[in-house]
Amino acid sequence: MKKSLLLYGFILAVLFNIYTYMFLNKEVKFEQEKFAKVTTKLRDSIKKVELKLDDANYFSLGKNENAQNYFEATNPDKTILIEKLIPVVTEKLLDFNNNPKGNPYTGQDPIGPNKFVINKVRILNHRWIIADFSDGEYWGEVLIKYFVNTDESISFEVNQSLLYNK
Repeated sequence: MKKSLLLYGFILAVLFNIYTYMFLNKEVKFEQEKFAKVTTKLRDSIKKVELKLDDANYFSLGKNENAQNYFEATNPDKTILIEKLIPVVTEKLLDFNNNPKGNPYTGQDPIGPNKFVINKVRILNHRWIIADFSDGEYWGEVLIKYFVNTDESISFEVNQSLLYNK
């Protein structure tokens, strides 16, 4: 009787170990397949986001080689680095927000007690900027021409301004 109990115990232990091994083996395969599916899905999502970002940046100085070449062609002795030009132009334009009458490059005179200031700037190419402006109550957009002068100063000119209805 003692031997048969030990034999049954040994057989149960072997079966339990086989079952555990098979279960864990299948669980690992399942997790690996799940990981592969999630990784593939994430890579596809990243590619879609990158394509959308490329589309969104189509009209930008950083992506427009023709506009970048304009700066090289105007003065071959001096190369203007686009990476440095974009923040400088943006900063110069936003500095006009400190004007007590508001930023003159919004193309709008103050309507109420608040002045118009530029909130967001996008440099489209070597000549144009589109900007969003507001006074806290009214909102608008403006298309601005900008020029990098030979002395490396930057000048602006309002091309067209649009104020949205309340």
